[in-house]
Amino acid sequence: MFSSSAALLKLRMRATASKARIKWMGGIFRMDADKENSKERFHIGIDLGGTKIEGIVLDHQYRECRRIRMETRSSDGYANVLQRIIEIHSQLAMVALGKEVTLGICTPGSISKTNGLLKNCNATELNGHPLQADLLQRLGRPFTMENDANCFAIAEARHGAGSGHGCVLGIVLGTGVGAGIVVNGHLWSGRHGIAGEWGHMSVDPNGPPCYCGRKGCAERYLSGAALEANYQQSTGQSADAARIVEMARRGNKAAFDVLDQFLSRFAGAVANVVAVLDPDAIVIGGGLASIDELYEEGALRLQRMVFNDAFHTPVLRNRLGNSAGVIGAAMVGV
Repeated sequence: MFSSSAALLKLRMRATASKARIKWMGGIFRMDADKENSKERFHIGIDLGGTKIEGIVLDHQYRECRRIRMETRSSDGYANVLQRIIEIHSQLAMVALGKEVTLGICTPGSISKTNGLLKNCNATELNGHPLQADLLQRLGRPFTMENDANCFAIAEARHGAGSGHGCVLGIVLGTGVGAGIVVNGHLWSGRHGIAGEWGHMSVDPNGPPCYCGRKGCAERYLSGAALEANYQQSTGQSADAARIVEMARRGNKAAFDVLDQFLSRFAGAVANVVAVLDPDAIVIGGGLASIDELYEEGALRLQRMVFNDAFHTPVLRNRLGNSAGVIGAAMVGV
């Protein structure tokens, strides 16, 4: 059985060799289409977020043709979210009618390779549902599904701040904390699809409980909600992350102390990842990526905490902004 399958694969490879380049990537043959077909290929990307669902159509040169956004409304139930994804896909598909189209879907979690259910999603209402299987049945076409941090990382590595760097660590600091790893332009998701999940590395075993079941996860200290909760705990007052940073810059001691602690925790948590990965570039995305101090004082503290006598890896602000997730989804599509 194996020999005949191998022979069949060789025949197919010979038959397509003149029309495509075949690359070996982690146990999968990836084929780059010939120029004639690539001129007709459009790319649909859909980014499923906790608050909004965004869709985009890119042409063969990855130029935007159309973009659609609508609220996720996950509180209305899983079936409602599913239907909204279907609606966005239908509208986007009309733009590329008659063209060869790829589809990629970005999610705030990932699909379990054990049971096919969505997991590790900070929009917890979506966890435990067979999103990939349900969409496959409803759409009737193949697609790729990746988590949001991976989509962010591949978009920034190929066309954003990480362009030109070999190994890019794209980290997301927002509603949740995550990361994607891209090596030489290709996403590295790992054997179980959890590569880059540094948000659930415990930085304090005695810290606050996390929804993942652990205590003291990086996400419990470095997300926007964590920053705001820390300020409220220190002062008894409420303020959003942007306001806290603004007050810290104006000399408010309580806000300054909260931001100072945030930067130290950022440096320590990222230093743990650097010790394993040693990337060529670190790109920051998410709502907290706008904090200038991350690229100045945060990067300086990271340099001091890395286990080496020198650290030259740049810590970069993303270039694609909130579009990175949906663009990355379009890039990974099939």
